[in-house]
Amino acid sequence: MTVMRRRAVAVGLAATVLQGVMLIAFAWPASNLEPRDVPVAVAGPQAAAVAAHLSRRHPDAFEIVTVADAAGARQVIADRGVYGAIVTGAPSGEGGPHVLIASAASPSVAQQLTRIAQQLSGASAASVEDVVGTDPDDPNGGGFAAMTLPLVVSSLAVGYLLALVVPSMRARLVGLATYAVAAGLSSTAIVAGWLSLLPGPYFVLAAVIGLISFAVSATIVAFGAVAGRVGLGIAGLTFLLLGNPLSAASTGPEMLPRPWGALGQLLPPGAGASLLRSAAFFDSAGAAGPIAILLAWAVTASTVLALGTFRTRRFASTPATEPVSAA
Repeated sequence: MTVMRRRAVAVGLAATVLQGVMLIAFAWPASNLEPRDVPVAVAGPQAAAVAAHLSRRHPDAFEIVTVADAAGARQVIADRGVYGAIVTGAPSGEGGPHVLIASAASPSVAQQLTRIAQQLSGASAASVEDVVGTDPDDPNGGGFAAMTLPLVVSSLAVGYLLALVVPSMRARLVGLATYAVAAGLSSTAIVAGWLSLLPGPYFVLAAVIGLISFAVSATIVAFGAVAGRVGLGIAGLTFLLLGNPLSAASTGPEMLPRPWGALGQLLPPGAGASLLRSAAFFDSAGAAGPIAILLAWAVTASTVLALGTFRTRRFASTPATEPVSAA
């Protein structure tokens, strides 16, 4: 077998392995969705009985938080402390529990709580109220979930182009800053304006999308600066094969198998999806953690690139030592 054929076979086998890894990375979490310590509030005179019922019927599925009444339940939902609440003793007219959901936080969890409400009430149509709903133009949250991949892939592409085409570290930083600002403003105009997927303040959402875009693209460039093409491959595959399927953009991290849901929130796609939810639907409640994670990625990458710029300038300004010839 010639060298060219061996290379062709190697490429085919490597692509096969990559395909298998991608199938596992995307299909395995999606096929194992179920609640795992999902924070849920219970309230009212029968709160203890409902909590005991949930623990018995759904062990390890919910993390129960007890609040005083429906007002307290609404507040803790708005603060992103829980995904929903079961309020007992509510004036529903039938004496059954009243369930509060927040489909904007997670459509999957909202569906789970709706089914539980039907079980508790024994009726096909339980008393359910969506206190923080998705945008009316995106009732099932599918549009929001679909945003994550384009944001990540476009940022990967920008990072690769800057790393491979632009040799100057300073110019790379300028390109990254330009991309972050332009991507934030233009993408927000599309998803919040034209498509009407996000109801939050325009400039807040633009800042969030810009931060996500910068964190991903700058990390790609930084990995390339440190480890060359190998670093570019490692960073890109990490964000694509781990960050995107584990972002929980359509489900919530507690719905993914452990510890993958928590790991996904430490990567820019997952932290970015959580931050977008907070900014768009919850008046930025619960945004501190995702902001810290995205800033950590962005600042670390910027520091690596800035140090590279300083090092390049230092070596360029150092005069060359002329060799001294022997007399």
